[in-house]
Amino acid sequence: MIRCICVDDEAYASTLLKAYIEKIPFLEFAGSTTSPIEALGWVAENRADLVFLDIQMPELTGLQVLKLCGNKCKVILTTAYPEYALEGYEHDVVDYLLKPIAFDRFLKAVQKAQTLLQPTPTVASMPAPSAAVPSVPAPPEYMFVKGESKNKFLRINYADILFIEGLKNYVSLYLPKQRVVTYQTLRDLEEQLPQPPFYRVHKSYIISIDKVNMVDGHTLYIQDKSIPIGETYREGFFKLIREKEQG
Repeated sequence: MIRCICVDDEAYASTLLKAYIEKIPFLEFAGSTTSPIEALGWVAENRADLVFLDIQMPELTGLQVLKLCGNKCKVILTTAYPEYALEGYEHDVVDYLLKPIAFDRFLKAVQKAQTLLQPTPTVASMPAPSAAVPSVPAPPEYMFVKGESKNKFLRINYADILFIEGLKNYVSLYLPKQRVVTYQTLRDLEEQLPQPPFYRVHKSYIISIDKVNMVDGHTLYIQDKSIPIGETYREGFFKLIREKEQG
């Protein structure tokens, strides 16, 4: 088992991570704290193999804690600010998760940690197969996106998303009866979304292939909205369309 602790000054973030950790058979929740100082004590006491570490915190920043931890544990950074990603990777973190964290993106990160902390045994030392191997639960069919205030998060069902438009550091999620704007880049959101049905068709657009009404040349239509198909994405998009037609 990989023992995990969560260090975040927002209780909601730790609660969400705790729920995710408890879904994964090879993870064990070992505690959460809002204090970076307390977290350093836990690491020194060898209470954690993997730390989910927020960056913006009082007393010490997550990056300062990361430096003080040294090589005593593995770290996955969690933050709402993408500009810290490069510095985090320079300190050899396992992964960098942008809030609000979707379960499938969380799962990808902890699988990286498992590879580092629990290497696959050689054939000679592999134990006999167990009669019942626990399976990793399927990702949820929704995600949470950050609202207009600090601790407000909105649940968005994947099945409700028609398409998504990127607006610099913001994205607009178009749903059947509303539009939701959240602070996040289109690239980061693309990593969270299940593919299929979502597919990027332009530098500014991700669409749900299931919601496309018509494709005409280099333009596709979802309800009354026309969306251009970027040159970079055309070959892959039309290949997907042909596979759908044959399937």
